[in-house]
Amino acid sequence: MHDDRSNIDPEQFDLSSPDKLSQPLPGDVADGGPRIQEPVPVSADAIDPVQLEAIAVARQQGVDVACGLSSAEAQARLLRDGPNQLQAQPPYPAWRHFLAQFQDPLVYLLLAAVVITLATWGLEGWVGWPIDALVILVIVLLNALLGFVQETRSQRAAEALTRLTTSTSTVLRDGVQLRVPSAELVRGDVLLLAEGDSVGADARLLEANTLRVQEASLTGESEAVTKHPAPLAAGTALAERYNMVFKGTAVAQGTGRAVVTAIGMGTEMGAIAHLLETTADEATPLQKEVRQIGRMLGLGVVVIAAVVVGAVLMVTDIRSAADVLPVLLLGVSLAVAAVPEGLPAILSLVLAMGVQRMAQRNAIVKKLASVETLGSASVICSDKTGTLTRSEMTIERGMTASGNSRVSGVGYVPEGQVHHQGQPLTAGPLHSEHILLLACGSRACNAALRQEGDGTWVVQGDPTEAAFLVAERKLGVFNARCKHFERIGEIPFTSERKMMSILAIDPERADERMLISKGAPDVLLSHCTRVRVGMDVLPLTEAIRARALADVNELSSEALRTLSVAYRPLAPDEDVHAGEALETELIFIGTVGIIDPPREEVAPAIRDAHRAGIRVIMITGDHPRTAARIAVDLGIIEAGGTALTGADIDQLDDVALAAAVSTTSVYARVAPAHKLRIVDALQAQGHVVAMTGDGVNDAPALKSADIGVAMGITGTEVTKEAGDMILADDNFATIVAAVREGRGILDNIRKFLRYLLSSNMGEVLTVFLAVVGASALGLIDANGALMLPLLATQILWINLITDAAPALAMGVDPQTDDVMARRPRRPTDRVIDVRMWFGVLQIGLVMALATLLTLDWLLPGGFIAGQDSLDTGRTAAFTVLVLAQLFNAFNARSETASAFRGLFANRWLWAAVALGVVLQLAVVQLPLLNTAFSTVPLTAGQWGLCLAMSSLVLWFSELRKLWLRRMRREPAH
Repeated sequence: MHDDRSNIDPEQFDLSSPDKLSQPLPGDVADGGPRIQEPVPVSADAIDPVQLEAIAVARQQGVDVACGLSSAEAQARLLRDGPNQLQAQPPYPAWRHFLAQFQDPLVYLLLAAVVITLATWGLEGWVGWPIDALVILVIVLLNALLGFVQETRSQRAAEALTRLTTSTSTVLRDGVQLRVPSAELVRGDVLLLAEGDSVGADARLLEANTLRVQEASLTGESEAVTKHPAPLAAGTALAERYNMVFKGTAVAQGTGRAVVTAIGMGTEMGAIAHLLETTADEATPLQKEVRQIGRMLGLGVVVIAAVVVGAVLMVTDIRSAADVLPVLLLGVSLAVAAVPEGLPAILSLVLAMGVQRMAQRNAIVKKLASVETLGSASVICSDKTGTLTRSEMTIERGMTASGNSRVSGVGYVPEGQVHHQGQPLTAGPLHSEHILLLACGSRACNAALRQEGDGTWVVQGDPTEAAFLVAERKLGVFNARCKHFERIGEIPFTSERKMMSILAIDPERADERMLISKGAPDVLLSHCTRVRVGMDVLPLTEAIRARALADVNELSSEALRTLSVAYRPLAPDEDVHAGEALETELIFIGTVGIIDPPREEVAPAIRDAHRAGIRVIMITGDHPRTAARIAVDLGIIEAGGTALTGADIDQLDDVALAAAVSTTSVYARVAPAHKLRIVDALQAQGHVVAMTGDGVNDAPALKSADIGVAMGITGTEVTKEAGDMILADDNFATIVAAVREGRGILDNIRKFLRYLLSSNMGEVLTVFLAVVGASALGLIDANGALMLPLLATQILWINLITDAAPALAMGVDPQTDDVMARRPRRPTDRVIDVRMWFGVLQIGLVMALATLLTLDWLLPGGFIAGQDSLDTGRTAAFTVLVLAQLFNAFNARSETASAFRGLFANRWLWAAVALGVVLQLAVVQLPLLNTAFSTVPLTAGQWGLCLAMSSLVLWFSELRKLWLRRMRREPAH
C-alpha cells in the first residue's frame, strides 16, 4: 500500500519553529524583539483576566510571550512589587527568646533560692555581700545566655535548610528558558508548566496541552482539574476557573504556558494565607524520648534532694535561718544539677548541624525527624536512570528497516558521528531513515539543548529527549532542515501510556499536518500499521514487526534503553483536538538504543549498603533485560538474575507479592501503582523503606515510604514537596552517604547523652552517698553537725562548665566506630537502652566514690586519716568531680572502643576540655573566685592527687570496655 502523503522528504522535514503563541504580537517591533510595557495596575474595577483573551492578558501585563520579560525588567518589577511570598509571621524578637530561657521550673527554683538568700541577708542586718545570691544569679544568667545562643544557632541552621529547599519555576526571559526561585516570579513572567511542577504564582493560561492541575490545597477538590485557555464569564467560581492556574497547586499531567497575573499576597493562596500560617514544629520521637527522660530524672532527683535535705536537717542543729539556708540551697542545686535542662536545645542544635553537614554532601533533609529514620533504613528502593546511572543519556545505536547504525560520543556535547559498519552514513535509504528517525525524535520532545558562555552544553528538560537533539547534530542535519513545520499541540507522555505525540503543521501548505509519536517500542508498535523504508511507506507485516522487536531485544541485551519513533500525516478533515484517538495507523520509523552508564561511585556505595545490612532494590520503567544487566554490573543481583515486571506484579495477590519482594531485587516496566504496592509489601515485613522518585506519579510512593527521597535535578516540584529528603545531585551514593551520616548523628547523640547523664549522676550520688555515709566518712563535726561535701554554688559551677561545651563538641565528633558495619537500628530500639543506663550508673558511681575518697583522704577521721581543713577537702573533692567529668567526655565517645582510639580526632572536644580545666584552675587559685565559691588554693601535690583520683573514671571505663569487647569477641582497638 503506497500513500503519496506519507512520502516526506527527510531533507526538507523541519519541526523546529516555535509554537504559534510564540509569534510576535500585532504591533510588536519588526525585529521580533520584545516590547516591554508596564503591567496594568490592579484596581477594584480592573477586568478579571479570566474574562480576557490570552493575548489581551499578555498585553495587560506588558509582555511579549515570544520572548518573555527581559532580565532587567524582571528585576525592576521584583524591586517594585517585592518577592512572590506569602506574608510571614513577624519575627520573634531576640529579647523574648532570651527571656524564654528563664521559663523553666528549675530556674524558678534557683531564683527562689536567690530570694531566700537575700531575705536571710536582710535578716542578718545586710552585713557584707550576699555572695551566694550573686553567684547563683550569675550562673542563671550564664545558663540563659548559653541556651539563647544554642537556640539561635539551631534556628539559623533550620532557616539555612529551608533556603536549600526553596521551590523553583521555569520561565521564559530574554527568549530563553530559565529555572528561577519561585519567590522571584513577577507579574508578566511567562510560566512554562510541565507535569510535576508546583505552580509558583497565579497565572492566566496562554496554551494548555492536556493540562490537568491538582488544586486540592486551594479548593479542596480531590480530582485534578482539566485546564484550557478559553475566556470565561465574569464571576466564575474559583474551582471553575479553568483558564487560570494558582500558586501552591501542582501540575498533574500535560504541559502549558501562562502569564503571571498575581504574586505573593495578591494570589488566591494569599487571600486565605491564614490557612498556611506556620505551625509549631512537632518534636521528633528522639526529642520526645529525651524530654521524657528529663522529666523522669527531675522527679527522681526531687525525691532524692528532699531525702538529702530532710536527712541533713534532722542531724543538724538549726538555730537560725542562716543554718537552714545552705541546706535548702544544696537541695535546690542538687535537683538543678541532676537534670540536664539544656539537653533539648543541645539536641536540636546537634541535629541541625548534622543535617547541614548532610546538605553539604548533597543530601538535603527537610525534617529533623528523618535523621532518626535514616539510621533505621533497611531497604533502599532506587530508580535506575540518573540515580544509579549518570543521567547523561546518549543515543548509541539506531535501528531502522534498512539496517542499523552506531553513534560515537558520550554525553551532551554534540561531538561524534553516525556510522554504519565503521563508515559515516552516506546518501541512501539508511541515511534517509536515520534523518527522519532523529528529526522526528527531536521534534517530539520538550527538551532544549544550548551551549553556555563557557562552552559547556546544558540540557533543559528530559535527558532522554535531549539525546535526540545531540544525535541530530552529530548526523549534521540540524541546520540543513528547512524551517517549515510548526508545533501546534501535544498529547503528553504519562507513565501509564508510555508514549507521547506532538502535532505539527506546515504553514506554507495548510493541508500538511503531522502527528509525530515516540515511546516504548512494544507500545508504539501496537499503534503502527505501516513502516518507513527509505523514501517509501510499506505495510508493517508480521515479519517486519518481529524483526523490529528483535532489534529491541538486541539493544536491550546491550543494556541500552530503547525508544521508538513513528509518525502519520493527518487528513485535512481530522480534528487535531481528538487527543489519543489520533494515535492510530502510525508509520513506524525505527528504534534508538540509549545508553546511560552507571555512576562510578554507585557500585562501592551498594557494597557499603550491603555491609550495613541494607538491601538495595532497583525499580525502573526500563526493559527487564536492561534493568537486569545494570543491576548485575552494580552488584545488586548476581549474574543470571532476572527482573520482575509490572505485568508480573499485576498477576500477584498480596500474599504472593510479599513472597516475591523477599527475594526479588529488580523490578522493570513498572507503573507508579506498582511502586506503592512494593513499598507497602516491604513495610508489612517490618522493613524501614527509603524510596527514590522524580515524577509527579512517584509522590504517593514517596509519601508512603518511611523516607521519601526526591531527585533535586530531574525531580518535579511536587516530588520534592512530597519527599523527606532531596538529592541535590540525583546520586544513589549520596543516599548511602546520608545513611552513614544519619547513623553517625544518632551515635553522637548517644555519646553526649551518655556523657551528660553519667556526669550528672555522679553529682547526685556524691551528695547522696555523703549524707548516707556521713559518719563513716568523717563528715560529722565535733558538734554533731553534718559537713556538706559540696556547696550549692559549687554544684551549679560544675553544671555550667561541664555540660554545654563538651556535649556540643561530642555532637560533631568523628565516627569512632564503623557505623556501616552493623545492622540497621530498629525503630523500636530506645536511644537510651538498658545497657546504657547500667553504664551511666556505673560511671556515676565511680565518680562519686573517687570524689568522696579524695575528701576522706584530706579530712581527719573517716577511713583515711587526713590533716587538712574542711575547705581544702571540699575544694579538692569539687575539683575531682570537675576533672572526672572532663575525663568522662573522652570515655563517652564510644561504649566499647577505647578512649585512646582517635584520641585527637575531635579538636572541639579538646578545646572544650581545655576551657573547663582553665576555668577550674581559676576558681580554685584566684582569690576573687575563692570568695565567690568558698574554695581555697591547692598545692601542687593536692592537684596531683585530684588528677589521679579523677582519672579513675578513665581507667575503670577502659576495663569495662575491654570486658564488653571480649564478651562480643571484638578486636581490642
